[in-house]
Amino acid sequence: MEDLLAGRLQMAFSLGFHIIFACIGMVMPFLMAVAHWRWLRKGDPVDLDLAKTWSKGVAIFFATGAVSGTMLSFELGLLWPNFMEHAGPIIGMPFSLEGTAFFIEAIALGLFLYGWNRMNRWVHFASGLVVGISGVISGILVVAANAWMNSPQGFDWVDGQALNIDPVQAMFNPAWFTQSLHMTLAAFAATGFGVAGLHALQLLRHPEHPVHRRALTIALTIGGIAALLQPLSGDLSAKDIAARQPEKLAAMESHFYTESGADLLIGGLPDPEKMEVKYGIHLPNMLSFLAFGDFDAEVKGLEAFPRENWPPVLITHLAFQVMVALGMFMAAVTLLFFWVRWKRPGCLNHPRFLKLLVVAAPSGFLAVEAGWTVTEVGRQPWIIYQVMRTAEALTPMPGLIYMFLSTTLLYLLLSILVTWLMVRQVRVLNARYQGGRALQNPEEVHHV
Repeated sequence: MEDLLAGRLQMAFSLGFHIIFACIGMVMPFLMAVAHWRWLRKGDPVDLDLAKTWSKGVAIFFATGAVSGTMLSFELGLLWPNFMEHAGPIIGMPFSLEGTAFFIEAIALGLFLYGWNRMNRWVHFASGLVVGISGVISGILVVAANAWMNSPQGFDWVDGQALNIDPVQAMFNPAWFTQSLHMTLAAFAATGFGVAGLHALQLLRHPEHPVHRRALTIALTIGGIAALLQPLSGDLSAKDIAARQPEKLAAMESHFYTESGADLLIGGLPDPEKMEVKYGIHLPNMLSFLAFGDFDAEVKGLEAFPRENWPPVLITHLAFQVMVALGMFMAAVTLLFFWVRWKRPGCLNHPRFLKLLVVAAPSGFLAVEAGWTVTEVGRQPWIIYQVMRTAEALTPMPGLIYMFLSTTLLYLLLSILVTWLMVRQVRVLNARYQGGRALQNPEEVHHV
């Protein structure tokens, strides 16, 4: 049991770390491309400075994501050999294609970083756009493999063996579209809000800095649009889960008893032993409507399933509530931003609004972590839903706790390194401007 806990903790920590850098790697190239496009069309040096600054951030996060992603691929084989033995031939296709997309992304990033004044300017712009497109494709392919774990198909399971394998059918499983859409929008919302919050913090310290003002507007516009679209993709995901994984939906909502016209639960603390929820707010019939489009539809409760097949109810429920609450918060901030930009654009630099953006900065990434927790913990005790249990997939190798501790230390060191590099880039950018004006003479910029 200790080894199972250590293995699951290591995988959870590794995925939780990598998913942040994967999201940033998917979205930052598009922010960079928008700034670059503005410079190509208008010739504003502020846009050029922003594009070059963001390109350095893209390079930093790409390198970090490559390291953490490589570690994850090794962990799959080391920690879960029984899973890889059976699942490898089935979901090998999206992983192989993801590797191809990764290499295209790396080549395009190299061309963009070293192509300034060396390539046709529109070809150079296109190379930066390819970085973002390849990153999004990589993310979709990985999510498709994870979606297969939630909705396995493309094989026949006979006497503990996968036969008649169809990797194309496995990749395009019933859950791939809803999960990919939800994850992609989450990445754009999280990164947009994170970048906007970082530049809002700098504007509080340097109110006249034009690059930070431009960066905030671009990042929050893109992240905000994704945040407004996210509830729609969430509704699609919820309906998909209700049809395929009813016990996961029941755990998300702490819905213990099967009933027609089921209530939607907001908040609350579930007690799986007593099969009750305390302190929750009930919205009559809304769970039935959101899950099946019918106020009187029957929603299965956890009591309809064997106890040993229940997901961890408390963790799943709380993670789901956190994800939804943060998503609604970001949507509200987005509406406020668009209203202020339309009606009172001068208030975009107001300290109270900037402080709100600083507070909102981590919301998207916290929501991503909570959503990933719902996806993975809500599938337990299965690593392949209704085919293979997580405990059956674990390696027999002892001493997994030491691997977990060493991996955690490595991720901690990577986090410190990335933070130092990003702080250094921000200081260099701030040193280039005085009183809102770019320093014309590079010799005026002090070494940072």
